[in-house]
Amino acid sequence: MKIYNKTLLIILIGFILTPIFVFAQSAEEEAINKEIEARKQKIEELEKAIDQYNKSITQKRTEAVSLKNQLQILDNHSVQLQAEIDLAREKISETQLQIDSLQLGIKAKEETIRKQKQIIVTLIQHLNAEGEKKYIEILLTNKSFADFFDQVKYLEKTYIELGKSVKALRLAKEDLDNKKKQMEAKKADLLALKEDLDNKKKDFQDQSYTKQNLLAQTQSSELKYRTLLNSLRQQQLAIESELKNYEEQARRRLAQQNKIEEGGVALSWPAPSRYITSGFRDPDYPYRNIFEHNAIDIRAGQGTPIVAAASGYIGRATHCTTASCYNYVLIIHNGNFSTVYGHLSNVLVTTDKFVNRGDVIGYSGGTPGTVGAGPFVTGPHLHFEVRLNGIPVNPIGYLIQ
Repeated sequence: MKIYNKTLLIILIGFILTPIFVFAQSAEEEAINKEIEARKQKIEELEKAIDQYNKSITQKRTEAVSLKNQLQILDNHSVQLQAEIDLAREKISETQLQIDSLQLGIKAKEETIRKQKQIIVTLIQHLNAEGEKKYIEILLTNKSFADFFDQVKYLEKTYIELGKSVKALRLAKEDLDNKKKQMEAKKADLLALKEDLDNKKKDFQDQSYTKQNLLAQTQSSELKYRTLLNSLRQQQLAIESELKNYEEQARRRLAQQNKIEEGGVALSWPAPSRYITSGFRDPDYPYRNIFEHNAIDIRAGQGTPIVAAASGYIGRATHCTTASCYNYVLIIHNGNFSTVYGHLSNVLVTTDKFVNRGDVIGYSGGTPGTVGAGPFVTGPHLHFEVRLNGIPVNPIGYLIQ
């Protein structure tokens, strides 16, 4: 009886110590969870504030076009972007806390598994030792039938406890694997949030420059602002007309040579980044009161290599030498599709040549005052258009995700 009583004591100690460890970890986790709740409340407050800024901007858009109104819209955008930067920071803090909590949970679970394994090893060792005895030996070595019966019942209980321990170990391992998967997912979320924060900071810088540039061009004069609007409208109309004419001419030449085919087109992203600073017909586009933004602007630092989104024929490639000139490449694709790449600082291709998907066609620009930037710039980026039958369509529906 002494052997299995000792074993029982070891088992009980193992079961008693594990909850104590878990409780100690839970106290630390509880503190982290309280901090997570505080972050969530702050996030909710910031989201409400951003919603209010959006409503204010929407209201301003309905008012008459004026320099004062445009400056107020830009100011509201700046405040909104600052709130979005604060929101991104809070989400980063919350996600980091969630990772810390999961790490504590993983550590506690690993300790539980270690102790559970010790218990199982002890139980198996004891059962192996006792299993070598036959029941007749157990009966003969005990002084009474009651002792024999107690030892047999104890062995049965030990088998039951072993089964429970094995099951508990399996569940603990499953829980551990789940926590590890959650932590990896949270780490991926953290990287994405940090990237978003970096982009929001750049958006804020671009927004600040847009206001400074507007004030510099108008010198805070309403009359000069209206003159600027008229000039920009005329330039935009000229560029649009030029694009249509060059595409029509290119398609006629290709049709005569039987070098154009029917069918759809799938486009690759033309720049390394997939962060869109202005969407297709974006209501927040700074020049929306002049014309609709019939493209997407993709973040691309000055001088970033730009590639052809699909194979095609160069319908037009401008080669500017001044900042006021708009540098762009027009590529004709199968299926009545074409793509336009604007604000290029340098163009590497020439008109009437064919390019393959992924070929470098030039380098990004858009920094005001630099060669090829043109009149409609807020900072370095790629202006990317997709046209179907000469009409701009949303590129997002055709880009390979």
